[in-house]
Amino acid sequence: MEVTKLFEILQYQKAKYPQEVALAGKVGGKWKTYSTDDCIEMANKVSRGLIAMGIQPGDMIGIISGSRPEWHFCDIGIMQAGAIPVPLYPTISSNEYEYIFNHAELKMAIIGDAKILDKVLAIKDKAPSLKEIFTFDEIQGTKHFSDLLRAGEKTSQDEVEKRKAAVNPNDLATIIYTSGTTGNPKGVMLSHTNIVTNVQATLPLLPVSQGDVTLSFLPLCHIFERMVLFVYTYAGMSVHFCDNIDNLRDYMAEVKPEFFTAVPRVVEKLYERIIASGNEQTGLKKKIFFWAIGLANEYKIDTDMGFFYNMQLKLAKKLVFGKIVDRLGGRVKGIVTGASALPAKLCRVFNAMGVPIREGYGQTELSPAVSFSRFEPGGVMDGTVGLKISNVELKIAEGTGEILVKGPNVMLGYYKNPEATAETIDKDGWLHTGDVGVLSPEGFLKITDRIKELFKTSGGKYIAPQPIETKMKESFFIEQMMVVGEHQKFPAALVVPAFPYLKVWCAENEIPFDDNNRKASLQHPKIQAKFKEIIHEYNQEFGNWEQIKKFELIPNEWTVDTGEMTPTMKLKRRIIMQKYQKEVEGIFA
Repeated sequence: MEVTKLFEILQYQKAKYPQEVALAGKVGGKWKTYSTDDCIEMANKVSRGLIAMGIQPGDMIGIISGSRPEWHFCDIGIMQAGAIPVPLYPTISSNEYEYIFNHAELKMAIIGDAKILDKVLAIKDKAPSLKEIFTFDEIQGTKHFSDLLRAGEKTSQDEVEKRKAAVNPNDLATIIYTSGTTGNPKGVMLSHTNIVTNVQATLPLLPVSQGDVTLSFLPLCHIFERMVLFVYTYAGMSVHFCDNIDNLRDYMAEVKPEFFTAVPRVVEKLYERIIASGNEQTGLKKKIFFWAIGLANEYKIDTDMGFFYNMQLKLAKKLVFGKIVDRLGGRVKGIVTGASALPAKLCRVFNAMGVPIREGYGQTELSPAVSFSRFEPGGVMDGTVGLKISNVELKIAEGTGEILVKGPNVMLGYYKNPEATAETIDKDGWLHTGDVGVLSPEGFLKITDRIKELFKTSGGKYIAPQPIETKMKESFFIEQMMVVGEHQKFPAALVVPAFPYLKVWCAENEIPFDDNNRKASLQHPKIQAKFKEIIHEYNQEFGNWEQIKKFELIPNEWTVDTGEMTPTMKLKRRIIMQKYQKEVEGIFA
């Protein structure tokens, strides 16, 4: 069958690859599974319930929850009813909920748990369009998801089929509000065609097949994981949801995924745990562990490293890497990362271990995939985000170096914001990404920076912070970093140390470190000297005007909850500059 609308993908799976376990989520510590037929019936129940509640085609409905099967049932069910799902991050503030609820004029909100419900109830009286709230968790005094399903028991499925037939592939399918680093979020309007064509162009390039098991743990409200979930369904895979990323390693060992997607921050965390496990060892075992890691850091994909290196790597896999791969389930055929740059060291180490990892590039406005490195030989080039997918056009704007994209994946526009739409999509249909990049003769795309993040020193030199930050985060000692120095004589940096690694190093070097008074501990001369040495080493990769001349060590990690990171793990540079104004002023005093 031909698939042109998102909700048809479940029917396609039923016709071609019916699954006994299509989706699974944990309830009370045990897996609750859904077959393909179960998924279709649950989505239909949602559609019938919405129709019974008076939801009309074009009405907006918010979904705010962590990853779970019910999220997907609602996504499909809302679209089948001709309504528009508006997914929101569970981690955003009440003020952001208030803005989006009113901007989208949400008629209904389907919510995951009590914590999210509290934030929504705080602004409910300020959102006059909101008529109904349902929750996935049982919460006293609130309508439950099962109430929505029961509401549709007397609604005919024929009415659902009429609504489905009335949907045009080019109709609005969803609105996704970009998290943004400044100002109010913008509502990205994506059609069925936008996302379906992205699914169809991406799937053949992934090392997946019918019956493969995958683990989904990124937020489904982000277009990256949401599109990939449709890819999994299209391919006939078995999807298991991880409801708490803190339990990711346990889920991997249990589910044994053959493929999954991630953001670089998740890969960094996995890597940090690997390094921490090596630091816990002693004597010869510790030496062998870090010998293996050092060997892996020399690895080059698609390159014959020579007989001696290959023999050493074979030994490293037997002594060290085999155990690490087992902790990831032992069956991973591929990982694709997106949302931000993947440090080259992580790419080298994971691939050397036998866990193929590839980096991709895209944007919410592009449904989202534009390019990614391939898994077959010749599909990778160091420092790039791979080759474009088949149905998009890609070019670099003369003068600015901005990456421009055209294709069926280009959004319909920004909701209620024609001015911003006109600024982003030109008269010829090219979407201006705001990213700066270059194309190699072979077609590999390299991202060099964001136009809005470029800044100029007082000497008139432009600084691109992202490449500097990404390179320096390859150090075991650096967790996060933000380059500063606009209108100053030189670039400097705010640096968040990788505290687990730093504390082990301090213990080995008999340097006192008080976790309860990190700010004072970080001023220790030997710690300052160590970071100065690290930064000096990585500075050699950059031109003299780009090199970090001074730095300030920050005692706390930047997170979404504390406000320095977007839900997609990008730095909120303006917020960080405000929070650390004194530190930045001290650097340049």
